[in-house]
Amino acid sequence: MKLFRFEREGSAGLGMLDKNGRHIDITHSGMKLDEIFFSNNGLEQLHEWVIAHADSCDELTIPVPFLACVERPSKIVCIGLNYARHAKESNMEVPKEPVVFFKSTTALCGPNDPVIIPKFSEKTDWEVELALIIGKKARYVDEEHAMECLAGYCLHNDYSERAFQLERGGQWVKGKSSDHFAPLGPYFVEKKEVEDPHRLHLWLEVNGKRMQDSSTEDLIFKIPHLISYVSQFMTLLPGDVISTGTPEGVGMGQKPNPVYLKPGDTVRLGIEGLGEQQQTAMAYAH
Repeated sequence: MKLFRFEREGSAGLGMLDKNGRHIDITHSGMKLDEIFFSNNGLEQLHEWVIAHADSCDELTIPVPFLACVERPSKIVCIGLNYARHAKESNMEVPKEPVVFFKSTTALCGPNDPVIIPKFSEKTDWEVELALIIGKKARYVDEEHAMECLAGYCLHNDYSERAFQLERGGQWVKGKSSDHFAPLGPYFVEKKEVEDPHRLHLWLEVNGKRMQDSSTEDLIFKIPHLISYVSQFMTLLPGDVISTGTPEGVGMGQKPNPVYLKPGDTVRLGIEGLGEQQQTAMAYAH
């Protein structure tokens, strides 16, 4: 299934992309893409509901007002420098172990919401990433069983303020957690829908210019290793997000001079089979 959350009369609705490519409203299933849903075999129950009721569901008007594709994850865990060429463009060594940092859950927003350039920011940057959605509690899970803990995948733009991240001391989280710095979706794509997550094309454009164009084949640390590794340091809960890193082509790495977002810029990005996003950059306002 390809599921999504959307704005529905002032609250969150649940939708599905059906086999005919229609966006249909399945809110009446009573389910939400949250920790409770994933904890209680929600995907299996929803499959059964869809078989019985999909034909009577309303089709949604395009464009769909998408929300973030999962609701209230307990944490957004990010992996840094997980593509070798990105590490090189960042003038950093290829890591011997995954680089792990957090992104505040208050950064979460819809896939087509504007990106808000933070107050005092001069170095707001883009990062197209494959994100993992955890489906069951994972604690000290081994690599062999790690994929059993995965529910599915989605598209994530890991926006970063490079001065906050790298020039202000301390951990990277300061440059990663501003409002609207975690657009997620449009779709939550069930893992069985993706034949090989390590062979997905991902790309990003700024004002129509292709900046990132790569494949998840270039991941340094693969998905089972990432899930297992992170679970050695924290308990992963159903609905949690792990963002797997970005390929080369970020603004910070442009030669001869870095390029950062300014108000009015448009960012488009996508991952094969997971959909596309588009954000317009806006200056922070009180």
